[in-house]
Amino acid sequence: MGNRRVVVTGTGLVTPVGTGVAKAWKNICNGVGGADRITLFDASEYAVQIAAEVKDFVTEDYFEKKAEKLLKRFVQFAVVASRMALKESGFEISEKNCGRVGVITGCGMGGLPTITEQHEIALEKGFGRISPFFIPTAIPNMPSGHISMDIGSKGPNLTLTTACAAGTHAVGEAYRHIMYGTSDVMIAGGTEAVICPLGLNGFAAMKALSKRNDNPAEASRPFDKDRDGFVMSEGSGILILEEYEHARARGAEIIAEIIGYGASSDAYHIAAPPEDGEGAVRCMRLAMEDGGILPGDVDYINAHGTSTPLNDRCETLAIKTVFGDDAYRLAVSSTKSMTGHALGAAGGIEAVFLALSIRDQIAPPTINHYTPSPECDLDYVPNTAREMKIRIGLSNSFGFGGTNGVVAMKRFDG
Repeated sequence: MGNRRVVVTGTGLVTPVGTGVAKAWKNICNGVGGADRITLFDASEYAVQIAAEVKDFVTEDYFEKKAEKLLKRFVQFAVVASRMALKESGFEISEKNCGRVGVITGCGMGGLPTITEQHEIALEKGFGRISPFFIPTAIPNMPSGHISMDIGSKGPNLTLTTACAAGTHAVGEAYRHIMYGTSDVMIAGGTEAVICPLGLNGFAAMKALSKRNDNPAEASRPFDKDRDGFVMSEGSGILILEEYEHARARGAEIIAEIIGYGASSDAYHIAAPPEDGEGAVRCMRLAMEDGGILPGDVDYINAHGTSTPLNDRCETLAIKTVFGDDAYRLAVSSTKSMTGHALGAAGGIEAVFLALSIRDQIAPPTINHYTPSPECDLDYVPNTAREMKIRIGLSNSFGFGGTNGVVAMKRFDG
């Protein structure tokens, strides 16, 4: 077991509530949501016509125009978020240290829009007309690959495709790489951009999405009695993780410290959690055991909180099982009420939010929380952010296939 300390020294965000950490975090703290009617394509004939799109991202602001051939939207988001995080960290990659710098990203579905586009070309014009760039632009590990090429890191280069837990798993596995001594610095997080007809209607067919087409701003309502599904989202959240002594030696500003990570499987169902939330219970406990954390030590949880009837009920029960009476003392909020559910990117985005919550001592709100649900009876920080003491916080992520991930962070105290 490694015992090196791991700290967060940089953050980057591309989200439906803003591109750039300052803008996105301000909107999150002010309860500003990003859901609206879909503009990326004509969704007027579909059962679900709403999503939380990234609205202020212009490719030409960051890349040459021809770059879009090689860097699709989900890759662009990750590269830009990584540049932001690296700049904020003040860390410079050189020939001397590049082998000790790695990248791990999480991505649920990769280049689904590209797959759809190239399949249509093949059907209409023949398979001989498929782009030679098809495979290298669609595979899910391209964000990690392009980040590495963009910044010159030559350490571990990995991608995890664990559905909606992918971003959290990426952060957790990067933490372990540093803790065990295989790397000194890791770029870690999640990215996703699959708001396209096939992706949208695939989730709609599962009855996973909200159908509040006439009121998208209030469609994502985690833990609310009238929740009816999640709002599909996109974006990227990236963190610079660094070994503590390495960060201290260069005088880096430390945002938060990662102290625990848990990963578990429900071994239960392809898309639904067990009614007692048993897999989530074990995952939170694993993260807490990893960090030597007692239930009374935790002040805040950034919940998975998808706004689906099943997840929110089971996650609430899992929190109560883990924390007992302390569950009612905790602040528990779902930032998906504002960002929507960014799938494989969600855990990366929410890990950034957790670090910022600890840095600024503020719990973001769960907006659109109007009608309490008898089965969801915790303190969800309804509708308004709360200044509060946050010593230790958790970020929960649970994915299809029964895969769970939790990271624990604490306020850096030297």
